[in-house]
Amino acid sequence: MKPMLIAPLSLAGLLGACADMGTNVDPLLDGAPNAQFQSDLSDCRRLARNQKQLDHETMASAAIGAGIGGALGEADNDGDALGGAVVGALAGAAMGASEASEAREKIVLNCLRGRGHVVVN
Repeated sequence: MKPMLIAPLSLAGLLGACADMGTNVDPLLDGAPNAQFQSDLSDCRRLARNQKQLDHETMASAAIGAGIGGALGEADNDGDALGGAVVGALAGAAMGASEASEAREKIVLNCLRGRGHVVVN
């Protein structure tokens, strides 16, 4: 498979996996979970998974990375704007996915706290 085809496919796979990243957090509770905990955890994970603006922010990070990478690639002696754009898009998407994962994890934990569970992480 050609390198220029592998990078966009990798980017598509990374963006597709974003919705579940951070939602599988295993919260640490201060004390034993009550009878409602598993149901609340499921609801909070669903809430975090449905935050589509986080996916849009990841895509925006990929686009910004592509622009910066393309500009740097063009400025390089080789003048490889396309290669720079691909590398920049992957780096931007990875950064955006990491931030989205952290945001989704915080949503799950704060949601549980809001439902009365004593979460310590």
